[in-house]
Amino acid sequence: MAHEIKDVDDHSGVETTGHSWDGIKELNNPLPRWWLITWYVTIAWAVVYMIFMPAIPALPGLGSNTPGLRNHSDRDLVAEAVADLKTARVEQSATLLEASLEEIETNRELQQFALAMGESLFGDNCATCHGAGGRGAVGYPILADDVWLWDGTLDGIEYTLRHGIRHEGDDATRFSLMPSFGRDGLLSSDEIDGLTHYVLRVSGQTHEAELADSVADLYQQQCASCHGVDAMGDRLQGAPNLTDQEWLYGSSESAIYNTIYNARNSHMPAWQDRLDDASIKALAVYVHTLGGGE
Repeated sequence: MAHEIKDVDDHSGVETTGHSWDGIKELNNPLPRWWLITWYVTIAWAVVYMIFMPAIPALPGLGSNTPGLRNHSDRDLVAEAVADLKTARVEQSATLLEASLEEIETNRELQQFALAMGESLFGDNCATCHGAGGRGAVGYPILADDVWLWDGTLDGIEYTLRHGIRHEGDDATRFSLMPSFGRDGLLSSDEIDGLTHYVLRVSGQTHEAELADSVADLYQQQCASCHGVDAMGDRLQGAPNLTDQEWLYGSSESAIYNTIYNARNSHMPAWQDRLDDASIKALAVYVHTLGGGE
């Protein structure tokens, strides 16, 4: 048997592995002792962990993962925590039901619970339209200001939540109807154009005075019954104030013209059949404290 000739690095005198890359040889040095000890410790730790803790996942025919000697389960711990939370919420929700809205706002503990519950409910059910924190969007009112189409009191907000706005199937829903003056042929394009400039004028925007003056009587005939003689609106009817700077659908000339021509009759669902009474109360308190509650 021929004796194997080992390759030794001329510079270091260390035997090589025989591997070479671009003329660079790999030395066959032994692994550092500290590295070997660390490696063996991690292997031992893995074996001990596998014995005491869940480590081997469920495999075909195995049924479920191995629970380990400690029989530990994060899933069970989470389920227990959720059950405990539900129990605590049931107790506090019962307290919410017994208290009036005013009592909830004056009781710090109840208010904090209602706000936390309301914030969660708002994120799940309301933020899609009204935005995070009630910041609103085009066609969806801002709930964080002090401008209200209907009623911004605690009781008023709760009523709106329960019955919605223009919600079919709820006889107590808040309801108002703006005519489609152009689409239904109630007014001519010139008349709508004039009313557009009339609204621009009362809201303090750039307008054509001659056009606005020409429809002053028309406004009183067609619009004042809802928006008021002074265009300040009427919250009993959900008719917006036309003199402020708060606009649901935009304040540009084209946006106002389109509103008069096609009308804007948006819908908000009634939540009393979707949420329980405690949830509606919590939502009312949360919305009331967003910044614009009365």
